[in-house]
Amino acid sequence: MLRRSTILKKESVDTLAIGSFDGIHVGHRQLLNQLGENGALFVIDKDQANLTPGIKRSEYAGYPCMFFHFLKVKHLSGAEFVALLKHEFKNLKKIVVGYDFCFGQHRSCTAKDLKTFFDGEVVIVDEFCYHGISVHSSLIRTYLQEGKLEEANRFLGREYAISGDVITGQGIGKKELVPTLNMKVLEYLIPHEGVYATRTRIAQTIYDSVSFIGVRTSTDSQFSVETHILDQNLAEIHGTIELFFVEFLRDNQKFNTLTDLKLQIEKDIKDARKQLGTCRVYLNDFL
Repeated sequence: MLRRSTILKKESVDTLAIGSFDGIHVGHRQLLNQLGENGALFVIDKDQANLTPGIKRSEYAGYPCMFFHFLKVKHLSGAEFVALLKHEFKNLKKIVVGYDFCFGQHRSCTAKDLKTFFDGEVVIVDEFCYHGISVHSSLIRTYLQEGKLEEANRFLGREYAISGDVITGQGIGKKELVPTLNMKVLEYLIPHEGVYATRTRIAQTIYDSVSFIGVRTSTDSQFSVETHILDQNLAEIHGTIELFFVEFLRDNQKFNTLTDLKLQIEKDIKDARKQLGTCRVYLNDFL
């Protein structure tokens, strides 16, 4: 949910938080807390964001993002980089960075060097740890790839989500098993193969759901991302939907018959209902 308009003219920006901001996790929140009404994110984009690709970073941050590609700034010296910031943002008074921020050609300058080149306020945010573990986007990716969804969600401060367009599936679900919406997902990191308790956003409505990610080893051996909406009889769905991952239920399995698969799906649905009825508290609730 956006807290502020994502539309902000450069000349109105007086505070910048600088980084790549993939994930907009609880560590990033420490930087965002330093932004005021006219704050924005200066996003150094390397085309590698896959936890919150593109403008999704504005949505989760609640602040507008000003994107600058890494290739356009990597050759700049420290002084040239700060000069670029002051040129682009005429009323810039405050810069916020993390403790491990580096800039300038060959990462030659550290966060402390900003105070040498910038004549305004510089805020360097300390490392943020949870249970002694430093929160980073790279660790969240590892958790998701290993099926450690609870850990990933705690570090994100929210339920991990992916978006994709609804595509035509193999047709077996509606006829033989349960109806599903199949998704074509391009930009996001896909979590560990298996079955999840999820929530699915269709238009502006969020439904409880159970979702499968992985190779359909019991049918056509094709990779798929598909979701079954619980207790609903929806009309045909088109366009983009969003999937929120609540709980990892089980690994992908191969079943010898569709009857065995259907029995397992019925159990998955029962397990998903239990998980979706549980209130979860993430770190963002305390930040």
